[in-house]
Amino acid sequence: MTRHRCDVLVVGAGHNGLVAAIMFAQRGLRTLVVEACDVVGGAVRTERPFAKAPGLATSTGAYLLGVMPPELMEAVGVEIPLRRRDPHYFLPTTDGRSLLLGSDREATRAQLRRFFSEADLRANDAMLAEIEAMRDDIAPTWLEEPLSIEETAERFVRPALRDAFVALCRGSVGEHLDRFGFESDLLKAMYAVTDGFSGLYGTWDTPGTGMNFLVHNMCRLPGSDGTWMIVEGGMGTVTRLLAERARELGVEIRTSCPVERVLVESGTATGVLLAGDEEIRAAAVVVNADPFRMRELVGAEAFPDAYNRRLDSMRRPGSTFKVNLALSGLPKFTCLPEALDRKGVAFGPTIHLLPDESEVMASLRRGFEEVAAGRLPEFPTIEWYIHTTVDPSMRDAEGRHNSALFVQWVPHTLAEGSWDDHRDDYARHLLSICDRFAPGTSDLVVDMFALDPGGIERHFGITGGHIHHIDNAYGFSDRVPYRQPVEGLYSCSAGTHPAGSVIGAAGHNAAMRTMADLGV
Repeated sequence: MTRHRCDVLVVGAGHNGLVAAIMFAQRGLRTLVVEACDVVGGAVRTERPFAKAPGLATSTGAYLLGVMPPELMEAVGVEIPLRRRDPHYFLPTTDGRSLLLGSDREATRAQLRRFFSEADLRANDAMLAEIEAMRDDIAPTWLEEPLSIEETAERFVRPALRDAFVALCRGSVGEHLDRFGFESDLLKAMYAVTDGFSGLYGTWDTPGTGMNFLVHNMCRLPGSDGTWMIVEGGMGTVTRLLAERARELGVEIRTSCPVERVLVESGTATGVLLAGDEEIRAAAVVVNADPFRMRELVGAEAFPDAYNRRLDSMRRPGSTFKVNLALSGLPKFTCLPEALDRKGVAFGPTIHLLPDESEVMASLRRGFEEVAAGRLPEFPTIEWYIHTTVDPSMRDAEGRHNSALFVQWVPHTLAEGSWDDHRDDYARHLLSICDRFAPGTSDLVVDMFALDPGGIERHFGITGGHIHHIDNAYGFSDRVPYRQPVEGLYSCSAGTHPAGSVIGAAGHNAAMRTMADLGV
């Protein structure tokens, strides 16, 4: 058996693991990162998955950068090249109406008045003002050990918003949006889908969807005005730059290096056993893999029964379907005036595809019921991206565009048949929905790379294909702790505070906790 030793061993080279490694190396700790895949990045990757368009790059897992704290980027010494989407939301309809939300606030207000109502305008203004105030108040908590939701409210949130903050974190996105008096169900559904449902197993009135809404509204990136941004070169640029910074500081990163098990001796994690019978010893083991995979590596018997029960109670099936597309050209939306269509303003934003106004709420409820029963919904909620219109560097020599359908929700396991039987047909069905808003879209598809929840699990190594590891319904100290109930073992997974997404704060905070325990 080959044995090596380091100060800190990080299992997994996703963005949180790389942030943790940088923090350790900055303090002079000998740090080794081991990664099972042949590339770094976890689900934060830029890939070229299209056989029929091999030169076309796309972000296959995470699509946008939004909620990484600017203070974190400064702390790790990495500057990420970002491009603003302006407008950032596009809500098309099949009845001629549309909404383009961007930096031109007066244009947005005029659209809300013209296509919706004065009440919707007032509701939109009030909702955005409140969430902006909450974002400012709790921003410092993302780079600190978490308190409970109630303690966070008491310590950080201005008195006038404390009750609303707790209600948002503990309640549903539907209850939150209903407070503001929107008249349009379509507008409420747009906000609920992109911020309340993303990556979460729950619907309009599910407690915890409000917490997810808060998380997705924590964007404080410079120049973003609270909106998520496109990373130049795709999301793999984020983890490439983090890995380069880590190596500059002396971190060793070993890819194609799977861990067979975490070594635990007398109740203390002492290192890992790698495939090939190589043993690495370390004073601390910090695991970037999801909490359930971490427990498999350690062995459930090493954890207290109460902790195992708590972890089991957090487990949810992945319910996201990703359809990555290569397009020969850009779609044409029937609801857009020709002048706007020529300018291409509709293609950079998140494009929200929702049923007609009269059907949308019933569709949300029915869709989630179908998923819970193992059936594929007829009209799931769809976010549609075409990021090469903002970052043309990712196009191939033939000028083709990358695109993606980000779908909530689908069943992890189908009641009848398997995903292998239905994946491509369902992807084509989703494209037929695109055709309702932009006729001829299906004809533009050169190739596709579709990932159902099982495909997400296999491709990115995430248990159950759950893109956030655990639901963002769990907030602050209700999430998985950094210090695990096994001495010397720590989690920097997206399952820890503050949330699942491309944030990096979990890596920072887990590293700070680890170093405090090591006396560094």
